[in-house]
Amino acid sequence: MTDQNPPARIGLVAATAAGRRHADTVTAAWPHARLIEGESVADALGSAWAECDAVVAFLATGAVVRILAPLLDDKRTDPAVVVVDEAARHAVALLGGHAGGGNALAEAVGALLDARPVITTATDAVDLPGLDTLGWPVQGAVAAVSRAILDGEPVRLVADADWPLPALPPNVRPAGEDTTDDGYRLLVTDRVVPLDERIAVLRPPSLVAGVGASRGVPAAEVAELLHRVLAEAGLDPASLRCLASADVKADEAGIRSTADALGVPLVTWPATRLAAVDVPHPSEVVRAAVGTPSVAEAAALLGPDGRADDATLLVGKTASAMATVAVARHAPRGRLAVVGLGPGAADLRTPRAVAELRRAAVVVGLDQYLDQVRDVLRPGTRVLSSGLGAEEARARAAVAEAAAGRAVALVGSGDAGVYAMASPALEYADERIDVVGVPGVTAALAAGALLGAPLGHDHAYVSLSDLHTPWEVIERRVTAAAEGDFVTLFYNPRSRARDWQLGKALGILAAHRPPHTPVGVVRNASRPGERVHLATLATLDPGVVDMYSVVVVGSSDTRMVARRMVTPRGYRWRS
Repeated sequence: MTDQNPPARIGLVAATAAGRRHADTVTAAWPHARLIEGESVADALGSAWAECDAVVAFLATGAVVRILAPLLDDKRTDPAVVVVDEAARHAVALLGGHAGGGNALAEAVGALLDARPVITTATDAVDLPGLDTLGWPVQGAVAAVSRAILDGEPVRLVADADWPLPALPPNVRPAGEDTTDDGYRLLVTDRVVPLDERIAVLRPPSLVAGVGASRGVPAAEVAELLHRVLAEAGLDPASLRCLASADVKADEAGIRSTADALGVPLVTWPATRLAAVDVPHPSEVVRAAVGTPSVAEAAALLGPDGRADDATLLVGKTASAMATVAVARHAPRGRLAVVGLGPGAADLRTPRAVAELRRAAVVVGLDQYLDQVRDVLRPGTRVLSSGLGAEEARARAAVAEAAAGRAVALVGSGDAGVYAMASPALEYADERIDVVGVPGVTAALAAGALLGAPLGHDHAYVSLSDLHTPWEVIERRVTAAAEGDFVTLFYNPRSRARDWQLGKALGILAAHRPPHTPVGVVRNASRPGERVHLATLATLDPGVVDMYSVVVVGSSDTRMVARRMVTPRGYRWRS
């Protein structure tokens, strides 16, 4: 499941000079946006509606409503519409908030014009995920079930398997937890099920159709066979993740156009990979023709990721005159997002990090880091917190939750891959889990920005904590950085229990660099109590340093310019 992609074609409509100025700002920033003109505002708005995926109208809301009302057809196919007032104070998501991406567009336009996005869809207003925003097809009584979720009525969640859904509110409870069959139900299934006014169905991407064909097979024959096979098996085509075939069929127009019509990719595999898959109905005729005893069954089992062991063949190969189809169900995979929160300030937290936190059903992390982000978590998010020193336990807990099929975010400060949680977590994460890395602003980058430009050339990070690394190893690394004349950043430089390592490390650097080499100490970068201390190798007092500090020692080329550390990018200093 992914966030709504931005519209590919955005039409802008303006009636006044101020509106055109705002439109110019948008077109300058977005190459896919263009001003639509006509003999009248109504003509321009009608043309934008017909030609574009989304419309941004710099007009009064009432005027836009009156003009577009006769054109409305279906919220699943109508373009999104955002209305911006004359002063660009508000960007109103008027139409297509979820299905068309109007809410996201209003936020993007608001950020661009410094306007306040106005979003009135009910789920967004109370910070709940809309069923039609989860990235999967949704069918049935979507509005009624969404309303029940919003109103706090009991909703029974019935899933064929544990798919990595985002956090749902407490009134949405799994089957068997004091729920009844006569209330509202949210089904997660690839099976065709009877629907009524209290059932909504999410279609997970669980099915792969393997397709083999003779050269020149008509698209109509492939499509008819595929839909017949699915219907006879009681499977919904909305759950198709992809079509799969042999590499020699990658350019087969009938197969490719069928995939395009379904809106799914076509994945192909070499004959050697297909031949290695154990199938129930191998054919020597097929082997002689394409080099593998199976195309449809083997491709269906390999799926998009080449993991046949995660798949179950539901429908063996079924043939028409020129085509063959088989269908496999692929098991859901848990999702582990390893998220770097940055150095602490909310405005240095990336939008991607926030999106992953809001997408997760389970968030795992150090208690003090979780306190920084509780306000962005969705209602119903399960939070697993622990204290200092429990890194391995946190990593194991996050991986276990993801292996159970859940959407998990494991958080750390700075960048999750730099002295943080990515490494211990990925030691345990196996192929049952999709891993997403979310980069963050490291403490080193935050400190470097406050000090000036000390990282302008090659630099080395060294942690002085000997809790996980023997001091002899740390000492060798500091010596190598000193001999290589790297700008050196010390993480975990000093604590009450480790008060001598920093002095020792500075002494190693001092043996290779002049005493006037600049040194910067940044404490609590971007957080309350932020402090910047400048010194030299000869004058730095290690007593000003603690575990909340990053120490940056310049190279022999680093200079102080207007009380800022600057390391040249390999150019000579001007005399």
